[in-house]
Amino acid sequence: MFSWRSSKGFLLIASSALWAAGVTAAQTPGGAGGTAGGQQPAPSQQQQMGQPGAPGSPSAGLPDGTQGNQAYADQGFVHDTMEGDYAQVQMSQLAQEKSSSPDVKQFSQKMVQIHTELNNQLAPAAKQLGVSEPKGPSKKQKKQVEQLQALSGPDFDTAYIQAMAKQQQHDLKEFKDEAQSGQNPGLQQAAKQDEPVLNEHYQVLQKLAQAHNVTLKSKK
Repeated sequence: MFSWRSSKGFLLIASSALWAAGVTAAQTPGGAGGTAGGQQPAPSQQQQMGQPGAPGSPSAGLPDGTQGNQAYADQGFVHDTMEGDYAQVQMSQLAQEKSSSPDVKQFSQKMVQIHTELNNQLAPAAKQLGVSEPKGPSKKQKKQVEQLQALSGPDFDTAYIQAMAKQQQHDLKEFKDEAQSGQNPGLQQAAKQDEPVLNEHYQVLQKLAQAHNVTLKSKK
């Protein structure tokens, strides 16, 4: 059983066997709809995932006096991460409506919860760094969301999984770069702690892709 660790950075994800159970079920005969009607999760899947909390608040990790000039890379990291969060939330909300697969719906529901909370936690950091909070996804990401809106059923599942994989690969690179070369100690430490959590998210998505015979491009 694939396990998840919790992080003391922006993401404080705990009790995440829920996701692994959902993906594992999808890989077994009848997994996508193994119960009557294919909609009810197994009892183990009804555990509640812990959500990011105060210890992971970016403002808690930032030293005093960080309201001044910050490295452009740090500002770009916060802005890009927030745009990516909006994109993943909007794509995952569409999955709630358009997917016909219980495992995809379950995955997308958790993505909405996690990335909404991550943006809420990033807001104080954005304010301290003087970053104008994005109002939604980037123009490129909006086009991707629009493409998903035109799909449904298995076609939607394939496009959604591929789109999420692309965004998560981008996120992993951003967090890795910030962890290695970030100028703000609080952001750098949070990125270091959250990178393995994001990597675990991506591994869960890879399992989902395998269950639906979706080919993902290799990370660069």
